[in-house]
This record gives sequence, C-alpha cells and structure tokens, in this order.
Amino acid sequence: MRNAVIIVAFLAAFPAAGSWTSAAAQAVGERSAEATSVSGVVFADSNGNGTMDAGERGVEGVLVSDQEQVVATDAAGRFTLEARGYGIVEVVQPEGWAVEGAFWRRVERGASVSFALRPWDTGGDVTFVHASDTHVSAQSVGRLRRVREMVDSIAPDFVIITGDLVRDALRVTEAEARGYYELLEAELAAFSVPVYTVPGNHEKFGIERHNSLIGKDHPLYGNRMYRTYRGPNYHAFHAGGVLFMGLDDVDYDDLWYYGNVDSLQLAWMDGILARTGADTPVVTFGHIPFMSANMTRYGYTDEGLAPTLIRIDGVDRFRHVVANHEEVLRRVGDRLAVALAGHIHVREITEYETQGGSLRLETAAAVVGPAAGVGGDRDPISGITVYRVRDGKVDGGEFLALEGR
Repeated sequence: MRNAVIIVAFLAAFPAAGSWTSAAAQAVGERSAEATSVSGVVFADSNGNGTMDAGERGVEGVLVSDQEQVVATDAAGRFTLEARGYGIVEVVQPEGWAVEGAFWRRVERGASVSFALRPWDTGGDVTFVHASDTHVSAQSVGRLRRVREMVDSIAPDFVIITGDLVRDALRVTEAEARGYYELLEAELAAFSVPVYTVPGNHEKFGIERHNSLIGKDHPLYGNRMYRTYRGPNYHAFHAGGVLFMGLDDVDYDDLWYYGNVDSLQLAWMDGILARTGADTPVVTFGHIPFMSANMTRYGYTDEGLAPTLIRIDGVDRFRHVVANHEEVLRRVGDRLAVALAGHIHVREITEYETQGGSLRLETAAAVVGPAAGVGGDRDPISGITVYRVRDGKVDGGEFLALEGR
C-alpha cells in the first residue's frame, strides 16, 4: 500500500469573502466573545458553480478547523464548531480532492459556511515550488514577477512561500504596511496555480512599537493584519498523497519576535495528526528554521535592529531558530520527510542520521535578492527550489537561480 506524505507547513492561500460585526472581528484578531456555533457542509461540486445544488453529495471525513478545534464532517458532509477561534473556518483539503476557490472563510457568529470540492487524481505525482522571503515593495516586486514567470514555465501543482512576504510591517505605520500587503495580494492573485503562504517576522504588524508607534490595542496589531489579508496563519492540506501542514513559527514577546510554535498550534497539530494515518510521512514548512548551521557564520549579538539573542521567561534564547522545535518534531515523529523554512536568505540543506532514519532540514534562498555574505564566490544567491513527490517520497529538490551564478 502506498504511503501518503504529510508536509507540515506555514501557509495561507487566496483571500476569501466574509465579514465580522465588530471592529475586533473585522480585524480577525480577537476570539469570539459568544459561544455560538458555526456550522456548514463540505460537498462534491459536480457542476463547478460553488453552490451545493440538488443531487450533489456531502463528503464524509473531511477535517475542518477554526485554528483551535479540529472536527471531521459526518456522512452528509456536515460539521459544527463552537465559535472559539479567530473568526476563520478552514477546510483541510482531503486526498483525492481539490478545494474550489478559497480554503478558508471569514465567518460571522452563528453563520453557516460551505466548501466546494472537485475530484483531483494526482496519481501520487505532485510538483511544487518552494520560495521564501519575497519582501514585496514597489522596488522589489519585479523579483516576485520573475518567480511567477518561472512558475508558469515549470507548471507545478502549487507554490509555497515561507514568510517575509512584505518589505515590512514590524516597524512601520498602518498605511505603509497595508500598502505592502495590498501589493502582495495583487501579485499573488496573478499566479496561475495556488499559492500558499505563512507569515514571517516582517508580517507581524507593529510589534516593534518603539519604531512603529502602534499600540497593542490596534485592531490589526501582531497577527491580526496577516489574518485580515491572508487568512489562517497555520493550516493543512493534502495533495498527491501528501499532507501539507502549515505552522506559524514566529512568536513575539513585548517588542521582539523569536522562533517558537505556540501552545495553541501544538494542540491543533495534535488534532490534525490524530486524524491522519500513523504511517503517513510528514513534511513541515514555516518561516524560521528549526535549526541552521548558516546562522553560526554571523555570530550572536544583542545589538542592532535584529539582535540574535532574546530573554524569554528568564531564559536566554537564540531568536532565529525555533526554540521549541523538539515539541514539533516529537509530534511528527519518524514520519517527517523534510522540514522546509526560510528566514536566513540561504539555500541550506542539512541532514542528520538518526536512530529512526534521518532528519532532513532545508531552507530556501531569498527571492528579494542574494543574501549578504563574506564576499566573492562564497556569497549566497537568490532562487527557488522545485520539489517532486513520487509515491510518497519527496525528492532532494532542484534549485533554480533567479539570475546567473
């Protein structure tokens, strides 16, 4: 029997319609104050019109989540969630199906939502592109457009971009941050295949308050701006025998971000993995890497715009790797095929031989441009990586430079 593969990812794809009735809800940041349930249906959209018509059937066993609870649809394709999340409901694309349109909905309290599916038989053969650190602005947007041209020529099934999507939202005004996000949305909408994203540190709006002059009570503060534009900041989907599971591994404490997967996401991971076959391999992708050899090239400092050290709960931590990566890896166990990341602006490939086989960690080069280095031929270059999944195995990837070496 062919094994499926899980890819744990930090992502969001395509904006969706919907609105809340309060200012906080419109920001998609605060949890619902009322314990009103949200219900809906996941169905096979045989005529492709996005509406469940007479004769169209619900799909059983599809996972649906509000980023906190995880439930499976019943025999009629129906589900109910208590309104405890962030005002977003997402469907986990099941194996053998593709979601029509957006995989998430922004919902009102007590609302009913539906997700349309169409059959998608990949034959266990999937190709995807991993890109990262686009840092979109008016000055850099041409590089993302170059990626889109490359994607058109490769014709993958989808694209994953692991964070630092916009030039900056950490340290700037709301108007400037919105401008970057809106430019990003327009550019991603032009791709011919689905584009899944996860937030990086530069998507956390206003948290460096001494620079942004934004208060914590701002309706778009922190993760709220990302959720407003891109939807859920962690998510999962199946494709070609692979479950891609997206995590947001950029946490923040007061003024500073650091690598960490919060407890709510860990519980959400438990809910997804408990409902996924135990023999299903896993691939994770997020912004900050679990580990990185490259980071040792630049030393450790508590100075400058992005100090490498941070003290959390009285403990010094290295900001630029995921501090609790072992909690993530323990949940995935020996099913991990590869952990994908970005952040360090370098294509890095690390593999450890372990008692369970091997631990494979890979980061993407930065789309925005070559990373700063030591000078000369050893400086990193900009590019994307193309991965192929065949019979439940993820290959080593093919690196494609955005410009000549």
